[in-house]
Amino acid sequence: MRLSGVLPILLVAGLAVEFGVSASLGAPDATNDEQPNRIRVEYGPPKTGQEQSVYEELMRRRPLEKFQEIFSPFRFPIEVTLRIKDCEGTSNAWYERPVVTICYEYINDMLSSRPTQEAPAEDAFAGITPSDAMFGQFFYAVAHEMGHVVFDLLDVPIFGRAEDAADGFAVYMMLELGKQDARRIILGAAYSYKEYIRNPRVCVPLIAFADSHSAPMQRYYNLMCVGYGAYPELFSSLVEKGYLPNSRADSCRREYEEVKFAFQTSIAPHLDPKLAQQVLDRTWLPQLPPPSAPAVSLRPEPEIYQSYANVCSKQTRD
Repeated sequence: MRLSGVLPILLVAGLAVEFGVSASLGAPDATNDEQPNRIRVEYGPPKTGQEQSVYEELMRRRPLEKFQEIFSPFRFPIEVTLRIKDCEGTSNAWYERPVVTICYEYINDMLSSRPTQEAPAEDAFAGITPSDAMFGQFFYAVAHEMGHVVFDLLDVPIFGRAEDAADGFAVYMMLELGKQDARRIILGAAYSYKEYIRNPRVCVPLIAFADSHSAPMQRYYNLMCVGYGAYPELFSSLVEKGYLPNSRADSCRREYEEVKFAFQTSIAPHLDPKLAQQVLDRTWLPQLPPPSAPAVSLRPEPEIYQSYANVCSKQTRD
């Protein structure tokens, strides 16, 4: 590293100390005020009849309160709100300090596209129930956005793209909830990419690769790989049936260890140990819903990815 590049940084840091200014621009002062139990929840009023049905189901299940408890051990410098609201037709979820927003429209997409029955044995999602698909995908969405919260409020350094790092945070949280449920949760989350992996060959516009998120198929394989790296015996069928190629599976243990090391080194020191243990001791997967319960599921949100599901035409094939 050149000294010419280091000296300005040292000078700025020295001035920050001298005049009591935080060198982390835009970050909240978290040095002495990090506390657990700083998650608040908010269900916004529905604006359509369809949203009213979603709202009533949410009031019955209270999913945000569950996430409030799951993320209660994190010591944050300020309060964070998990909010579900009408987004005027937009199906998405995002974080903008200090609020994580999940759109009713996004949840409605989950409701309309989840599987109607348990996946067959030969399927990549073998054994996954409609309830598993809902819980896994909704957890993945919320935990991904909470990853952005953690990186922002706790000043966690990131090498690479923040969206990939948030995916890594989300899958690690799934694995931490327990080995017995890990396969159901991760395969449930991966179900959101089902439409994108059914074709062996796809064509996409070049602009799709400019998105800050990885392609849906990449996110699917990343989920499978980290899960297999953590518990190869639970996910071995994915490799045996070819849903996770051997060429990728060979590196999955290392990929899992990288995510684990990053979490344990940069994030775990910000957890309340007692509350964290209470979260780990609980069972989080829901019971199967009664037959009359509405269906629920999730699919990738950006419209730019729609072309990923298209099979290449004969004219564009090699």
